[in-house]
Amino acid sequence: MSPQSSRGQLQLFTLNSNKKLAREIAEHMGVPLGECTVTKFSDGETQINIEESVRGCEVYIVQSTSEPVNENIMELLILIDALQRASAKSINIVIPYYGYARQDRKARSREPITSKLVANLLETSGADRILTLDLHAPQIQGFFDVPIDHLQGVPLLAEYIKQKNLEDLVIVSPDHGGVIRARRMAERLQAPIGIIDKRRPKPNVAEVMNIVGDVEGKTVVIVDDIIDTAGTIQLAADALIEKGAKEVYVCITHPVLSGPAIERIQNSQIKELVVTNTIELPEEKQIDKITQLSVAPLLGEAITRIYENQSVSILFD
Repeated sequence: MSPQSSRGQLQLFTLNSNKKLAREIAEHMGVPLGECTVTKFSDGETQINIEESVRGCEVYIVQSTSEPVNENIMELLILIDALQRASAKSINIVIPYYGYARQDRKARSREPITSKLVANLLETSGADRILTLDLHAPQIQGFFDVPIDHLQGVPLLAEYIKQKNLEDLVIVSPDHGGVIRARRMAERLQAPIGIIDKRRPKPNVAEVMNIVGDVEGKTVVIVDDIIDTAGTIQLAADALIEKGAKEVYVCITHPVLSGPAIERIQNSQIKELVVTNTIELPEEKQIDKITQLSVAPLLGEAITRIYENQSVSILFD
């Protein structure tokens, strides 16, 4: 029997976190979304029913573990278990945004490493492969013992900025940890880079200290993986304008946008915030300053390549 003839049928399922993105992925791939229902008992317990046969199929589940994080993770774990008990041939998890990624190490005594715990839960429940995008800490890939494909959002963001034909660009990392990402963006746009040197006295609180690089009279593009409360980005934009920057654009893969984020962005000196749809934005967060790009073609192509045993690394070029 040839390898191809032994393959199971590809089936694509989604849960509640980002149905719109899942539909776009399905449309890009030309496959229907599988039928499953998610309901809740009166005490809040989640029940999932798969409405079609998955026996012998290679199943892909699209589910960002964004807000409500714990609920979305639990939905995912339950569906994985259901698929395993229904004799799916393989269970592949597509997590556009991996929640708990910022809890990737013990920074203080008696702290958990929750991103590792989530990895353990996914594997124990029966996940055979993980496909994700722009992990906050790349070393999280090592938390898994199953194959993991880690895609990048920079090519998509860089292409959007390139089409705007902005002049005198400088790509800025909001901290030292994001320099590699900023350099990748800068190489694609053939622009110099800068770094914002800041300290963070406590979570979600940042104080800009210094700007490394020449931004005077330049169009600045800040690039990062996550925007949460937007405090850091607001401070960064203010500091860059004070240093003489002409305009400030911000490119972010994952728009968490919690708490006062939308108000801060609306009142900030940011010209445009460019994000992807790894996290679905409710209508109240869709303000004029925010442009959302779709990662559906990227994820759809990656799923197809994985299913057909083709290289995924070509998608990084």
